[in-house]
Amino acid sequence: MKFQRRSQEEVSVNLTPLIDVVFLLLIFFMVSTTFTRETHLQVDLPEASGEPGEASAQLLEVLIDAQGRYSINGQPLVNSKPDTLRQALRQSAGEERDRPLLITADGTTPHQAVVTVMDVAGQLGFVHLSITTREPGSP
Repeated sequence: MKFQRRSQEEVSVNLTPLIDVVFLLLIFFMVSTTFTRETHLQVDLPEASGEPGEASAQLLEVLIDAQGRYSINGQPLVNSKPDTLRQALRQSAGEERDRPLLITADGTTPHQAVVTVMDVAGQLGFVHLSITTREPGSP
């Protein structure tokens, strides 16, 4: 007896649906992920009503007058450019970037002057920033 052999079909796996699912997952994660770039500059804002803190000998004080001119520890700077401020802070602090930096600004100081001091201090590596305030009602 002669049996007829069945022809064997070639087994194959269709990968098209798998690839579709992988691409859909990739698109989902790309769309749902938020890409934000955050800068981390910690600022310790003091309470307006409270006990005044003690002055530290290690303290660096940046004073900003009403016109936006800077002085560091009582020494006025020649101009109000960020590069001048950066150089003066480097000279005053040396390599001690963990020293507290106190920003004292006049009430009518342009906001940009205060932001410039905070930005330069952050670029130099100062992390302990404070802004002085006065109690409400005091002159």
